[in-house]
Amino acid sequence: MYWKNSKTTNRLKLILLLWGVIGISQFSVAQEEGEDQVQEEDESYYQRPSILDKLAPGGNFSLQFGTITYIEVSPMVGYRFTNNFTAGPGFTYRYFKVRGFEASSIYGPRFFARYVISRQFFLQSEYENLSVEFPTGDPRTPVTREWVPGLFVGGGLFQPIGQRAGIMVGAFYNLSHDNIRSPYNSPWVFNVGLTL
Repeated sequence: MYWKNSKTTNRLKLILLLWGVIGISQFSVAQEEGEDQVQEEDESYYQRPSILDKLAPGGNFSLQFGTITYIEVSPMVGYRFTNNFTAGPGFTYRYFKVRGFEASSIYGPRFFARYVISRQFFLQSEYENLSVEFPTGDPRTPVTREWVPGLFVGGGLFQPIGQRAGIMVGAFYNLSHDNIRSPYNSPWVFNVGLTL
């Protein structure tokens, strides 16, 4: 009975009441922060780049007219797996004609993998399998087609144009170069391309 009416008991009740109010308010603030954090995570989930945002289309295009007509169209579409690593398929088509001779076409699929070392330098490997025409020496069937593989390794410079697009200048060495069957004059291939 003495403790119920004493000043110490009233102070103790007041401290416990304040402590409870502070505890409840801290719990509700923590809960609101947790809800805010979940909401921010949900918003960031929906703000993740779409598949289309991760695609990097590009390729090479060449034209030459005159005694020798040469047209090359080599589109490709890469997927940005990370900010530094892009890989994907492509296709090559080349039309070649020397005046006075029959025209020839070279075509086939390719696959590339590119790693960006810095904003301006990259390493790249590429595999292609091209259908190439070869003379047979037989007048009944003067040409035949064969698939000629190529495995390239190399790198180059990247000149940004805007936030994502850029021009790429590369030097690549064909590890499977064949002096007789390869459509390239040398194992070294230099090209200029565009990526978006």
